[in-house]
Amino acid sequence: MDYRQLRYFIAVAEELSFSRAAKRLHVSQPPLSTQIKAMEEELGTQLLARTRRTVELTQAGRLLLEHARRAVSELDLASETVRRAARGEAGVVRVGFTGSVPMLDMFAELFRSFRSSYPRVKIELRHMSTAKQLQAIADAELDVAIMRPPLDFRPAPDLQVHVVWRDRLMAFLPLDHPLAGTTGALKMAELAEHEFVGMADSGCGVADQGAMLCRRAGFVPRVVQEAHELRTVLSLVAAGLGIAILPSCYQDAGVANVVAKPLDTVDAESRMLVAMRANASLLPRRFVECALQAASRSAPALVPDVAVVSR
Repeated sequence: MDYRQLRYFIAVAEELSFSRAAKRLHVSQPPLSTQIKAMEEELGTQLLARTRRTVELTQAGRLLLEHARRAVSELDLASETVRRAARGEAGVVRVGFTGSVPMLDMFAELFRSFRSSYPRVKIELRHMSTAKQLQAIADAELDVAIMRPPLDFRPAPDLQVHVVWRDRLMAFLPLDHPLAGTTGALKMAELAEHEFVGMADSGCGVADQGAMLCRRAGFVPRVVQEAHELRTVLSLVAAGLGIAILPSCYQDAGVANVVAKPLDTVDAESRMLVAMRANASLLPRRFVECALQAASRSAPALVPDVAVVSR
């Protein structure tokens, strides 16, 4: 039995009339009768008891009707799901994000907007470093990356990347640190003799850019303690273990006993990027569109809708 035969049988069983079923299905009556007869021959039993005036379901027909309705409903649902997926309205989108992303108002705005526009899409979120996101995108294990790479980052030619947020890196110091009470922006060279709290995992874009700032100022930071998340790095700064270079959004992390100081260097600019493969399917593109719209609403003065130039 195929999908068409099941639909024909359901129509006749519900109408108890071949003529009315044919009209409902927009087909002529002879092909309808032929298909029902073919079903009965395949199953080896009569499904409909026919007289010149009436059509009635046999016991076998009543049993088949229940299963036929369920099977057709599942097939209809599958077909509609596939059509929605083709339109970018259903399916699964795998999204990676770095630790600082949830601290931005744009993060909540993005997911609220996307879920409202595409309620049938499942979002799989993965907290990953920038380097791991780029590898996962290349390996087709991730559909969209929301990352914060160093300023000198240049995407591969097969990667489509847009800026969704701009801010600056700042020096975060314990409240009782000698530099905490100074006025004005700190020069990178002023940090050379002080101890740092850093990231234990390689591939963190913020850590890579912070190390680059130190190198350009002529020193390698003395890292005395490491953590696996930037939020933990900030807590270790509050505990007095050292200083850290973090995005300005961490000023709103609610950690006491920490002072944030601007850095006197143009290289402290930081960018949040959203990326997908250039040949991405429609669903990741829908997500990136929502990201760009959320970014423009959250910080229109800071975020031009431009792509990052590849190598």
